[in-house]
Amino acid sequence: MATAAIIVEGLRKRYGDVQAVDGVSLEVATGEFYGILGPNGAGKTTTLELVEGLREPDEGSARLLGEPSWPRNPALLSRIGVQLQSSAFFEKLTAREQIRTFASLYGVSAQRADEMLETVGLTDKADVGENKLSGGQAQRLSIACALVHDPELVFLDEPTTGLDPQARRNLWDMLREINSAGRTVVLTTHYMDEAQTLCDRVAVMDRGRILRIGPPAELIRELGVANLEDVFLQLTGREYR
Repeated sequence: MATAAIIVEGLRKRYGDVQAVDGVSLEVATGEFYGILGPNGAGKTTTLELVEGLREPDEGSARLLGEPSWPRNPALLSRIGVQLQSSAFFEKLTAREQIRTFASLYGVSAQRADEMLETVGLTDKADVGENKLSGGQAQRLSIACALVHDPELVFLDEPTTGLDPQARRNLWDMLREINSAGRTVVLTTHYMDEAQTLCDRVAVMDRGRILRIGPPAELIRELGVANLEDVFLQLTGREYR
């Protein structure tokens, strides 16, 4: 494997009686498009938040770009980009004002912010309030805000949830471009076709545990099944839902 951008060892997180993350270990290579795949409630978002340093693990550790992510590490903030499952925008700002505000937090120029808005195809929506954007447009703006400071490592949590099929495919094209520009991308998704289309490797996750890691085509071939849904069935004995 190439130099690891992420090394995760034995992460655990419990909420009351629920073991949300149960001994997760993984490595992501620099430049890789890596997917964490599983049904709703599998523990994907909690895992990502632990890896990013947004939550404190009960056990285990995560290193990003050679640095520990917890305790919250200021040295990493300019090197990683995070798109949360729920877009967190400032109220009553236009798309342009949103991304310029995010840019200013990193000391990035307004010109760079406007260029990023063009990159994600939102120049014509620059003066539109974020609450007036479509779902796909809001997701593109959220990703643009995560990328405006040109991070080396990008985390995307369920970025296409709730989008119509065409908006999803448009966003896939954009995600491929992000990765092809040399960035390491980690994506959580519950869409099997998305993982199979975009990811170099996937970690199949259920009930807080990683069941198998590998390239989608290799997992399908190893288990002698037709698709990733059948991979999940083979690993868990139940249908993917």
